[in-house]
Amino acid sequence: MTALKPATELAAAASKPYPNDSAEYRKARTALLTEEIELRRHIERVAAQRRALPPGGEARGYEFKDENGKTLPMVDLFGAHDTLVTYFWMYGPERKQACPMCTSFLGAMDTPVRDLVQKVAIAVIGRSPVERQLAFARERGWRNLEFYATVGDDFARDYRGLAPDGNEWPALDVWVKRDGKVFHFWGSELGGTADPGEDARGAPDPTPLWNILDLTPAGRGSDWYPKLAY
Repeated sequence: MTALKPATELAAAASKPYPNDSAEYRKARTALLTEEIELRRHIERVAAQRRALPPGGEARGYEFKDENGKTLPMVDLFGAHDTLVTYFWMYGPERKQACPMCTSFLGAMDTPVRDLVQKVAIAVIGRSPVERQLAFARERGWRNLEFYATVGDDFARDYRGLAPDGNEWPALDVWVKRDGKVFHFWGSELGGTADPGEDARGAPDPTPLWNILDLTPAGRGSDWYPKLAY
């Protein structure tokens, strides 16, 4: 394995002043650049560790309904791929409106999903009938995501989308297909691990909204969430 150059060395070489930078700003920015290089490397180390995971437990015989009302076994959600990414969103039949946070995430996914499905299958799963999910999606202008409804609540319960008290939670999961069988590969397990004063988030966070706000002076804050309408 090729030895990596120290992040401080790379940062010093790459750091170039913008017009009217002060010496104080450039020094602080170079120090930050060093940390950003280290962060990028750490993200890649974590991604490599994730890719090296063995297959998890075999999925039970879950079934889902597609937009045509057809009941499908989970293996059919893969299509021609051997990897499936699912997002269980908080839009159960008891909810008057979809979760704003889920809506923000899916809205940001609707365009790049056309690229993603060249490599993996993508399925959005909810407890509401597909017709209801699609009506909301079309209202938002989404055209590319594929929606499925759970048949029963076993899937939602088993994979941390439905709490015993009936509350729903978002769940992003990755599945692999081996010899016609479906295995759980990865799911976020960061719930309940947030540091004091910190809101729940991924590592890295898959939501573009938060990633952009993290670039700003005020950051994401602690008292604002996206809304369904403004």
